Amino acid sequence: MDESSFILGVDLDGVVGDFYACMRQIAAEWLDRPVESLTTEVSYGLSEWGLEEYGGYEKLHRFAVTQRDLFRILPPVKGASATLRRLSERGIRIRIITHRLFLKYFHKEAISQTIDWLDAHDIPYWDLCFMKDKGAVGAHVYIDDSPSNVESLRAQGCRTIVFGNSTNRHLPPPRAESWSDVERLVLEAHEEWRTGTLALFGAADYVQRP
Repeated sequence: MDESSFILGVDLDGVVGDFYACMRQIAAEWLDRPVESLTTEVSYGLSEWGLEEYGGYEKLHRFAVTQRDLFRILPPVKGASATLRRLSERGIRIRIITHRLFLKYFHKEAISQTIDWLDAHDIPYWDLCFMKDKGAVGAHVYIDDSPSNVESLRAQGCRTIVFGNSTNRHLPPPRAESWSDVERLVLEAHEEWRTGTLALFGAADYVQRP
């Protein structure tokens, strides 16, 4: 952990990359159904699309990553790339924290697709962490859309912004419905850190800035 820099812990899927829109297109092909028949109002795991009789979400995810280069073709969420560039120019350290090593034996492909995608969209980052327990990686503020990740981070005392979508409407603020909201909330936290009132969380540590 770096106490000299303000660290923003950023999830990718559903936050920086438009994961659900892209998966909807791929799922329509995989299920051989019109894309319009797949609701956009989904919960985590996409049960609304009737995946179980085809092997479930993991089978779809495997097809998407290994056969359709999911992590390479994701469109960025509107405003994400430009906002991260602006925040980086302010000296904020972008720490990408993603659990993309979801599939056994395809880690190399997932990592290479991720790096290619970040470079292709000129998304700045200082650190790239592939891990499930995001609270084990220090950050002053986290942004995530997964309900379980947000709840876990907050349970550890980590300041976490929810990036809003249909999977997490039940979660309380702070919430961001756009990257304009993200920028405002992160800059507010950055100002708190600059004045010495915001701590660094992660790895079971609580590090107060001098």
